[in-house]
Amino acid sequence: METKELRIFVYEYKSVDELPAEDQKLVKIAREAAKNAYAPYSTFYVGAALLLENDEIFSGNNQENAAYPAGLCAERVTLFYANATYPDVAVKTLAVTAINGANIVDGPVKPCGSCRQALAEAEFRFGKPIRIILDGKKKIHVLAGVEDLLPFAFKPESLD
Repeated sequence: METKELRIFVYEYKSVDELPAEDQKLVKIAREAAKNAYAPYSTFYVGAALLLENDEIFSGNNQENAAYPAGLCAERVTLFYANATYPDVAVKTLAVTAINGANIVDGPVKPCGSCRQALAEAEFRFGKPIRIILDGKKKIHVLAGVEDLLPFAFKPESLD
């Protein structure tokens, strides 16, 4: 047996004001989108904003349903909308935030497993990493790509 070490790199910021201007804009759009989420069951309002390589910006939010599996997370709502509108343009950056009750969550919001896999598929599809901004009131994490969120992603070569 051999032991291997996996490392991820996370850039941590204490506030949105420390981010580069382009990232600040995405976080602010994601925060606005979160306010419009439909989350009557969890009261966990998630918003996402993404920047495509053609400089188009899309936003979306979570949409809950009384039959929980029928809802959809903000990350996938936004990603699928962007891919449906511009199917041949890669995602450059995705920002995600959440409001729990009336306030932005303290720590960086974390995408669920299904969202991580959908983001991984977008990276594989275009062969380019997606920068990911995980927003929180007290700290913000920025990751260079999905590999830092999902190191053992199911990839197309997994089908071989």
